[in-house]
Amino acid sequence: MRVVLQRVKSASVTIAQEVVGQIDRGFLLLVGFGPDDTDETLDYMVHKITNLRVFESEPGKMNLGLKDINGSILSVSQFTLYADVKHGNRPGFSQAAKPSLAKPLYQCFNEKLAATGIPVATGEFGADMQVALVNDGPVTILYEK
Repeated sequence: MRVVLQRVKSASVTIAQEVVGQIDRGFLLLVGFGPDDTDETLDYMVHKITNLRVFESEPGKMNLGLKDINGSILSVSQFTLYADVKHGNRPGFSQAAKPSLAKPLYQCFNEKLAATGIPVATGEFGADMQVALVNDGPVTILYEK
């Protein structure tokens, strides 16, 4: 599982000119799954993400988490995080989980995030989405398990 986390002032995802998910202050998560990901992988990532302290408690001190600031999460599926660009100029995606595995993992991941009490908005698995964000900092963190 790979997650690109961006601390944002706001973020939204649009499909066919309709906003389907949006948040104010919080985390935008771009989420990709590999074929070996399990429920334990999801639990690990949920714990790491929901306990991350990257919001300022005072100038220059990142000591607060999402719950401390009443933040939200926008979770967007992103199989291209598993792009293989070692050979040629066209990426290969054979390292990504097949949709039949990735879609239920994505749904379960979002349910587990929401079960922590943090508001979660999402995109739509497999859809052509436009993602807009105002990156705060910028703070961008890559998780991989």
